[in-house]
Amino acid sequence: MNYPETKTVDTVNTYFGVEVKDPYRWLEDDRSPETEAWVKSQNKTTFNYLDQIPFRKELKERLTSLWNYEKISSPFKEGNYTYFSKNDGLQNQDVYYRKSDDSKEEMFLDPNTFSKDGTISLGGLSFSKDGSILAYSISEGGSDWRKAIIMNVETKEIIEDTLIDLKFSPISWYKNEGFYYSSYDKPKGSELSAKTDQHKVYYHKLGTPQKEDVIIFGGKPEEKHRYIYGQVTEDDKYLVLTPRVSTSGNKFYIKDLSVPNSKLITVLDDTDSDTSVIENEGSKLFLVTNLNAPNKRIVSVDASNPTPENWVDVIPETEYVLNPTTGGGFFFANYMVDAISKVKQYNYQGELIREIKLPGLGTASGFSGKKEDPVLYYSFTNYFTSGSIYTLNPNTGETAPYLKPSIDFNSDNYESKQVFYASKDGTKIPMIITYKKGIELNGKNPTILYGYGGFNISLTPTFSITNAVWMEQGGVLAVPNLRGGGEYGRAWHDAGTQMKKQNVFADFIAAGEYLIQNKYTSYDYLALRGGSNGGLLVGATMTQRPDLAKVALPAVGVLDMLRYHTFTAGAGWAYDYGTSEQSKEMFEYLKGYSPVHNVKEGVSYPATLVTTGDHDDRVVPAHSFKFAAELQSKQTGTNPTLIRIETDAGHGAGTPVSKTIEQYADIFGFTLYNMGFEVLPSKTNEKVKG
Repeated sequence: MNYPETKTVDTVNTYFGVEVKDPYRWLEDDRSPETEAWVKSQNKTTFNYLDQIPFRKELKERLTSLWNYEKISSPFKEGNYTYFSKNDGLQNQDVYYRKSDDSKEEMFLDPNTFSKDGTISLGGLSFSKDGSILAYSISEGGSDWRKAIIMNVETKEIIEDTLIDLKFSPISWYKNEGFYYSSYDKPKGSELSAKTDQHKVYYHKLGTPQKEDVIIFGGKPEEKHRYIYGQVTEDDKYLVLTPRVSTSGNKFYIKDLSVPNSKLITVLDDTDSDTSVIENEGSKLFLVTNLNAPNKRIVSVDASNPTPENWVDVIPETEYVLNPTTGGGFFFANYMVDAISKVKQYNYQGELIREIKLPGLGTASGFSGKKEDPVLYYSFTNYFTSGSIYTLNPNTGETAPYLKPSIDFNSDNYESKQVFYASKDGTKIPMIITYKKGIELNGKNPTILYGYGGFNISLTPTFSITNAVWMEQGGVLAVPNLRGGGEYGRAWHDAGTQMKKQNVFADFIAAGEYLIQNKYTSYDYLALRGGSNGGLLVGATMTQRPDLAKVALPAVGVLDMLRYHTFTAGAGWAYDYGTSEQSKEMFEYLKGYSPVHNVKEGVSYPATLVTTGDHDDRVVPAHSFKFAAELQSKQTGTNPTLIRIETDAGHGAGTPVSKTIEQYADIFGFTLYNMGFEVLPSKTNEKVKG
């Protein structure tokens, strides 16, 4: 491979007396003409390579044809209308429709009209309490910065000036008078990479300009937090504020909105737990918390004395992780049992009403709505079954199919198997392996090992069109539930954080070794894939064990662990990672696995396709740029190390369907080509290359 030349600069950082060279620091400037030229030259090299893959077009065609089926969301009621989203098949963005009891279905909001190329996407919808006014947010080019547009629901007319600069922000209405939202001051320098760390909650009163919006919390030095969310209870009685300094743990305040000029009441003044309001009946609050309950519980408390010593268990902690919702006047306790859903229905007194009979083993979600809703909806899916929607009568427990998509994929031909394997320290890790029935365990099955392992996020069985196309090719999909995730509660999460982060990489490496030892695959047919924190996982694994897999696919990865906290909201990830500034030990630990700092001369790394977006302001593309530059300068052997940079795209959310199809045709094409295939595996069982 002849890679574009990437210049080096003599930049050095000193940490606790240790000098660390940073030769590609200049690539952090996303606004410079030099970086722009580098991106263009890298993309030219990458696409010249991808263009030679003989079956790339076939993959794109199959992805396109499989994607082309009608997708409809669960309906929800707001005011006089029932709303739902629908995608005819290949529309870049989903379209919202509505109908009233006496009217026909009509199109309500079409995000495909926001821009010609589909790169302006809908961020979210939030209706006023009587459903007459809508505030919806949009993202431009995949950025986390949002604009909010306010619409009269009946006439569909825009009724105010657009609000700007919302970020990491729900929109929570108070009656029909206005709403709460969160924002940062625009940073100096690049809004796509400069640090943002003082979140503020504002109240926007309808009919007033944004410059008059009142800061509710976050404007004073003592109120400085990286994330603050404001939520109004369904009955408009309380405003709930949950300030955070990191992605785990929050403080907790409430304000009685029924009392003019009421003060904030402190429920929790530390960030030792994750606690939120799930429901209230007048002054009786129901909270979901992991305080003294790593797997979570629901407690009740009166708002007049809301501190923890007054909490009473409603649904106590169990051995399984609780993810509850409310609807129809009930709690639905969705438990993860080895990453598989099990759902129980309780009343507000904590009495078990029934266990919900699910269609099979997989992931159930939904079970939410307003208190008075007579019908609730939930979806069910797993790795080989596309998501179907079911109705649930919360009073009788009767459930029935509501919508099953008509998709050109025969799930009867596939199966999943859950295994438990031992990590390096003996910890048992679950992994779900999905494949075509009748698979031959001969070590020659192209296999994607996909992982995440962080931020308390759980990987539960979910259908994906892209994974379906992979499995149609005889591909195996293996998804382990690594430490750092939330599958077994807070203890499981904490076991993969900071000075224990190496556990996550060890779990992933052991998963790859299990697949090879049990002949699902072998080195020549194994690919490592993950995005964001999962991109870090792939980067760390491939630099620690370059002999484990033939292909590595780190997407939008956190790859420079010494500087991640200096960009956008990166400092908020310190609970999981720690920072290079907090101690000498933490600096040394981070430097020991930071992918950018552990690419070595003379090593043959896997064939690598780094992917990122030029508008990613969650994990800035500089991480991927610097990692690709290191790999290209030091790679030994013939495996290509390329970077594919999507333009006008961000961290993933809102990416147009057309771009997503192209990305996966390239990712899967690159993977199979570097495993030695010259025709698609579904067309032959013979190896004809290499």
